[in-house]
Amino acid sequence: MGKSVAVYYSSSAESGNTARLLASFMRGIERGGDTTETFAIKDLNISPCTGEFHCWFKVPGQCYIQDDMQDLYSSLREAETLILATPVYIPLPGEMQNLLNRLCPLMEPILETRDGRTRAKMHEDVAISRIALVSTSGWWEIGNFDTVVRIACELAEDASVPFVGSVLRPHASVMWQQEEKAREILDAAEAAGYQLATTGTMSSDTLAVISQPLTSEEEYRRGLNENYLRVKGKGH
Repeated sequence: MGKSVAVYYSSSAESGNTARLLASFMRGIERGGDTTETFAIKDLNISPCTGEFHCWFKVPGQCYIQDDMQDLYSSLREAETLILATPVYIPLPGEMQNLLNRLCPLMEPILETRDGRTRAKMHEDVAISRIALVSTSGWWEIGNFDTVVRIACELAEDASVPFVGSVLRPHASVMWQQEEKAREILDAAEAAGYQLATTGTMSSDTLAVISQPLTSEEEYRRGLNENYLRVKGKGH
């Protein structure tokens, strides 16, 4: 039994696509025996990192910026599993990028080179031993997640902890138009959370259910374009 902490951005703190997918995922984690905490970044005051490396070279492990991140640090230090949850913007919401930059104090400023890249590791008082991603996208194709997945992977590699996988839902809005499919996808997200809590991994078959196409690319694109043209027509 461990502790999982999720930090997420969603356009609506409770009813947005990312929030709803994450809620099912976290229910599975709880069912698997982990204690959980979930933080909505939209509801927190998290300032941008100033890049002064106060947390590395002046007072290692401590950020001097006094905002809501100070309360979040204590929960992050206790978590064995860190779950990042975000929609795809270009590529991330600004609030999510601020959070990622402010994770620097969790890492010890002792550097090493692995496979030609500079890497660090977590401070000894930081329990994080794996990182997972939950993400939703408005674009049809699964490839639209590539940059966001890479960012999450890079964070894990920089901190020398395993990246254990991505729960991805493309053309997320279509899910709520198909009640049976929405239930199937949310049930699979819960199953993925349960698998992560109990085995440390997530089944590729389960993740594929979450990411399954719900309409053709042509039909989806046509619908978006027609909606835009209707809105544009009303504005003239």
